[in-house]
Amino acid sequence: MRIGELAERAGVSPRALRHYEELGLLPARRAANGYRAYGAEDVAAVAEIRALVDLGMSLEETRPFVECLRAGHPSGGSCPDSIAVYRAKLAEVDASLARLQAIRAELEGQLEQARCQFTGGET
Repeated sequence: MRIGELAERAGVSPRALRHYEELGLLPARRAANGYRAYGAEDVAAVAEIRALVDLGMSLEETRPFVECLRAGHPSGGSCPDSIAVYRAKLAEVDASLARLQAIRAELEGQLEQARCQFTGGET
């Protein structure tokens, strides 16, 4: 299939596909006429990339998942390098959540202090 058909099937723009190709995430195969040529496995790879990006991963972080699929595994997340990315991303999310909880506690304290000052100590 050509780039337009892959873009339509995968729900992305041809520009995004060209970008994935530039990054080495999508192989650049060319037909005899010079057009890019893609197979069904490329639809799966692009779907995997999009799903992972939707989870907050960078395009570079998707690389092990795409490589896992290309190696013939049924899931991009079933290889050791993919599992390592999952673990790293979970640690990153946990750190972000801890930071947000600290910010929330600080804001709550500031709000309480402001209310007390506004009401003259009455809550």
